[in-house]
Amino acid sequence: MICGIDEAGRGPVIGPMVVAGVWANEGEEKNLIQVGIKDSKKVSRLKRERLAEYIRKNFYYEMIIVKAEDIDTLRQEMTLNELEANVFAKIANKKMANVYYLDAASANENEFKKMVEARIKFDCNIICEHEADDRYAIVSAASIIAKVERDRQLKGIAKILESKLNAPVGSGYPSDKRTINFIKSWLKKYGELPPHTRHSWRTIQNIKNEMKQKKLKDY
Repeated sequence: MICGIDEAGRGPVIGPMVVAGVWANEGEEKNLIQVGIKDSKKVSRLKRERLAEYIRKNFYYEMIIVKAEDIDTLRQEMTLNELEANVFAKIANKKMANVYYLDAASANENEFKKMVEARIKFDCNIICEHEADDRYAIVSAASIIAKVERDRQLKGIAKILESKLNAPVGSGYPSDKRTINFIKSWLKKYGELPPHTRHSWRTIQNIKNEMKQKKLKDY
């Protein structure tokens, strides 16, 4: 039995992080390749959704959704890498596998591997690499499950928030100008950050400082 684990939404300033695991008998991995399973970033949204449906129907999988407010709380006690290692291990412990393939969250592959390994209760092998979601179909499958769920979560969040501001939330990532403009507009209108925002992100502090400086200049 093999298992691939990956996340979607580690970096966004709005919305949750989703971690997914997909299990398969070693010989079944070829089925993932045959249907075109690839790293979620290399597949269109519509194809991702179709592939996710195929995976859910034919393979055992698990997901954990870590909300923005929970990320903020946990980051008071641990680093983001430690947080992610905890969640990866929780996924791994849902069902035993002989080999776990992980997409390394840390710049140091071996360090992240050790963090997850210390938390897994099974006797197993762990392969932890950068871009594992591009190298191993089982990790690609996990990345697709995580990405589709992250997109679904963000769509629901956007539907609620956009109805109160009439502006696009965007992708939720700090690099997205629509997301930054949305947060600024929400702060101006409501005097507080939008729900589902990660308060502990440096992006938020930068936005607050920028708006504070602008306000001082206006005086």
